[in-house]
Amino acid sequence: MIAAIREIREEVGLAVQETEIVGTLDDYPTRSGFLITPIVVWSEEPAEFVLDPAEVESAHLVPLVELEREEVPRFIDGADPERPVIQVPLYGHFVHAPTAAILYQFREIAMYGRPTRVAHYDQPPFAWQ
Repeated sequence: MIAAIREIREEVGLAVQETEIVGTLDDYPTRSGFLITPIVVWSEEPAEFVLDPAEVESAHLVPLVELEREEVPRFIDGADPERPVIQVPLYGHFVHAPTAAILYQFREIAMYGRPTRVAHYDQPPFAWQ
């Protein structure tokens, strides 16, 4: 958890304390060979991002109401019929897995209290590299 706190500070400039860690979501193995472990934090301070341009292209605050919309999530056919590609429509764009899978699992667990697994959802081919 200490590494996650350090990375949050280095990559997006948020000073999060270990006591602000709420928990983790499921590991998400990417097609490009990484294993992502989402860490959920809660901070009373408003987020003011200071991005490390070598690590992060952009960061966005998404109101939770956006994750409650009827069209969230969206599933499309992928390369493997057993693994649909998950997308989350936001602000006229589609957020793809792995981020879409993380957002969906957060919504289901944190907002609705529904145990939900997401590692079986696939990514679009452009994200495989």
